[in-house]
Amino acid sequence: MKNKKRILVVEDEKNLCLLYREELKRAGYEVVATTNARRALDLIKKGNFDLIITDIRMPVKDGLELIADIMAIRKDIPVIINTAYQSYRYDFMSWAADAYLIKSTSLDELKAKIKELIG
Repeated sequence: MKNKKRILVVEDEKNLCLLYREELKRAGYEVVATTNARRALDLIKKGNFDLIITDIRMPVKDGLELIADIMAIRKDIPVIINTAYQSYRYDFMSWAADAYLIKSTSLDELKAKIKELIG
């Protein structure tokens, strides 16, 4: 059996964090989820992820700061911004992400983008 692709989900809303983790596990991925960008950075430094999904508006450190930190550590990991806010799409730092999705009740668009980026 080939290795499952590993995804890191960074989402400060606990219910969404759980939903993404369960849905993506069901889709066949190995998923690590955290509600905190600082914890996400520790995980990225220690673990080997194939893809990172991050929210933007989070306490302590936001998703754009997290992306800047990720780029400094590992430029090769695709990043998907998954946010409720359309306005950040035009922020220069969001351009570093491989995709910018607006949160939806359906995870079909998110799953399609993951499949496109890592299979």
